[in-house]
Amino acid sequence: MRIFGNESSENYLETILLLSKKLPVVRAVDIANELDFKKPSVSIAMKNLREKNQITVSEQGFIYLTESGKEIAEMIYERHLLISSWLTELGVPEEIAVKDACRIEHVISKESFEAVKNYVSSISQNKH
Repeated sequence: MRIFGNESSENYLETILLLSKKLPVVRAVDIANELDFKKPSVSIAMKNLREKNQITVSEQGFIYLTESGKEIAEMIYERHLLISSWLTELGVPEEIAVKDACRIEHVISKESFEAVKNYVSSISQNKH
């Protein structure tokens, strides 16, 4: 069950968010390099995200998240962080936990994610 579209769109939005935190500007070539995709594939994806008003692209080719795009990206990234850290805490090797989190973050329902988040939070509070 996808909340906002498809897994690919969500991955692109999350990647733009993360790149925007470490680069002065984000370009299609940066996204292609980060995801190890070919530039034409990224260009098609950017066109789709632009049509959904999730990104804007300047005349110079700089890519920016819109409010709705940023909201989706931040939600996916929050899921990624929480799920990967939870799996790591359960003893899953970090590399596997990160890969699994990348898949789980797109298919978990809002209700299940909130339940996991509340559970992890309650465990953390009990440790302190």
